[in-house]
Amino acid sequence: MIETEQLIDLVLPAVAELGADLYDLEQLTGTVRVLVDKPGGIDTDTLGKVTRALSSLLDEVDTSADRYVLEVSSPGIERPLRLQRHFEAAIGSMVKIKTVPGTEGARRVEGVLVTADDAGFTIDLDDGSRQFAYDEIERANIVFDWGSAGVQTANNHGGPKTRKVAKA
Repeated sequence: MIETEQLIDLVLPAVAELGADLYDLEQLTGTVRVLVDKPGGIDTDTLGKVTRALSSLLDEVDTSADRYVLEVSSPGIERPLRLQRHFEAAIGSMVKIKTVPGTEGARRVEGVLVTADDAGFTIDLDDGSRQFAYDEIERANIVFDWGSAGVQTANNHGGPKTRKVAKA
């Protein structure tokens, strides 16, 4: 398989031609994971078109004997933050961060992302703010507030859902 940066350069035009934006691309062992989005959100029809286009494109350029699985999806509501532009776009959002081992302070923090630039980003926490460099981050993602999203749930008065079954 070709290098990740070369792969990004290869798929960007194909994704853009279908009206989508390349959010992220990762190569993991045996998997090429592509996250795409578009203004207003991505739909399953576009995801299918992107999948077919990228599958054909990768088959043409990959002459290695390596087998891989192509995964194409949206970044989701609780989208991962891996690149500087992801952090910049998420300013004002609640985020959850896990730092790499050896980073000073708590390894897991959650707060509001207030700044992001070339050097790193800052999160407002309950007890102040904390700055991070991008290389200190093992994993980061947006935290979606399901309670304020107008999501309706079944009212079961806090108990488990039950159903009566008639005896035969």
